[in-house]
Amino acid sequence: MESKFIKNSIQRKQGKEDQHISGVAVTIFGILMVITVLGAVLMDGRVPDVWIGLFVAGTVILGTCLLFALKVASQWEKAVVLRLGRFHGLRGPGVFWIIPIVDTIPSWIDHRVMVTPFSAEKTLTKDTVPVDVDAVLFWMVWDAEKAALEVKDYQSAIAWAAQTALRDIIGRMMLADILIGRSAIDEELQRIIDERTTPWGVTVNSVEIRDIVIPQDLEDSMSRQAQAERERQARVILGESEKQIAASFAEASQAYISNPTALHLRAMNMLFEGLKEKGALVIVPSSAVDTMNLGAMSGIVSIAQNNVPKENMK
Repeated sequence: MESKFIKNSIQRKQGKEDQHISGVAVTIFGILMVITVLGAVLMDGRVPDVWIGLFVAGTVILGTCLLFALKVASQWEKAVVLRLGRFHGLRGPGVFWIIPIVDTIPSWIDHRVMVTPFSAEKTLTKDTVPVDVDAVLFWMVWDAEKAALEVKDYQSAIAWAAQTALRDIIGRMMLADILIGRSAIDEELQRIIDERTTPWGVTVNSVEIRDIVIPQDLEDSMSRQAQAERERQARVILGESEKQIAASFAEASQAYISNPTALHLRAMNMLFEGLKEKGALVIVPSSAVDTMNLGAMSGIVSIAQNNVPKENMK
């Protein structure tokens, strides 16, 4: 991935160098060539051939100088001008002139925010777990002179610095900390990369972790662990509920100890609620039948239920 990124950056750089022959200069060069051809045709037979040759040579040289001397930089660009191999200055944005042969422009610096994707593949964490991490770096050039003179290819250098910083951070952290601490990793990466790129005239705006991939078998075991933890929490909650219910029953039993009549009334109410539905079956402990005389009460309820249909028939 990194080698592919470097190749793409080199291609973009070469493309930029090719496209900085100004369209205005090309237009002027074309007009001069047309004037040269028309002038040579009109002077043919009227002016000595030597003068015609000098006229053609002069206009061609003038057009060629204009073609390479007139430059136009975009609003977001700065051109680094070297005069006889030494730094002469920055030019742009807009129209500017250079001296052909004497002046050269080795690089055009883009001052817009750039986006660089980078990754760390099969990197071991502190607890020896291999992970794949993808991230995105947002950065911009704040000093075009340093970016051109202090480092050969600042775009590739930034990509490599970001990757090595990411590997270093992963190697110093546990897997659990990586999974739950993305914001902390982002801040630490931004700090480390910014320290490395500041001497190159580059500042880091932000770093964002896009994805963290762990081995499939580890992912399955973590899923089972999370499911077991949820089941444990459910059982704990159920036990707490049972404990609260038992406490409520214990509190109610204290009230019934000193008031047997209330206990009998509660038993009668429970029996009535259970028998008022047709076909209801109520199971009562024998001890409750003896102590609270529930057998007599249930018989009375049954007789009452049998008498109700007869009265309705009448």
